[in-house]
Amino acid sequence: MLKIDAHQHFWQFDPVRDSWIDETMSEIQRDFLPEDLEPILKQNGLDGCVVVQSDQSKKENDFQLKNAGKNSIIKGVVGWVDLCSPKVEERLEYYSQFELLKGFRHVLQGEPDTSFMLQKSFMHGISLLKKFGFTYDILIFPIHLQNAKKLLEAFPDQPFVIDHIAKPDIKNKNIDNWKKDITAIAQLENVSCKVSGMVTEADWKNWKPEDFKPYLDVVFEAFGAKRVLFGSDWPVCNVAGGYEKMISIVQNYTSTLSQNEQELFWGGNAINFYNLK
Repeated sequence: MLKIDAHQHFWQFDPVRDSWIDETMSEIQRDFLPEDLEPILKQNGLDGCVVVQSDQSKKENDFQLKNAGKNSIIKGVVGWVDLCSPKVEERLEYYSQFELLKGFRHVLQGEPDTSFMLQKSFMHGISLLKKFGFTYDILIFPIHLQNAKKLLEAFPDQPFVIDHIAKPDIKNKNIDNWKKDITAIAQLENVSCKVSGMVTEADWKNWKPEDFKPYLDVVFEAFGAKRVLFGSDWPVCNVAGGYEKMISIVQNYTSTLSQNEQELFWGGNAINFYNLK
């Protein structure tokens, strides 16, 4: 079975567009392209990846689909579409022609209104995804989890995945409220969870592998072996140690799982969720 990194990014760095990459993240203030990732995947025994949008534009979709067309390591693309647009169905129909475009994401964590996802127009857009076979990635902070549960409950047939285990405050060891809310969301069987992005929520320079165990315990127990996906969040993970250090956390943690459970986590679940070929 293929081993898949189910969450990473490519960009040609633009300091205005990519203003979220500030001076504290100087390690990633440059271009990151498929030829940069390919040797890293090989070194770590991975066969391919799913690239996820980092800019909210049609141009971003075009850029990532062009990358995917030229690089066989890219097994799927998660793009962006304006779900609130009155023309959203027309756009989804257009994007359905691209076999490698698997789903969409909106940077919900960046919206000033924590209930943005419950707007009628946004929910209408979500309601149309299933018709075209698209998945949806949920990018949120713990403060959004209760509203996210309302959204996900409203569409029980729509496949959703929570990015970065919903970004708990690992640095300050805050776990209780996140644990309660993520466990409640995990009761919804249409929702999966990416074990990704954890090192950037920890103390970048001083984290220890044991810092992550309580959070991993929660996610694996709540979602079970069939709804957890490995993702690196490369190159963002470079600000907190890099690919090898990041992947070693989950390699060590999953080493006690059964062979079948490991195959699901490292690729099978991503293949099933995103319908990868």
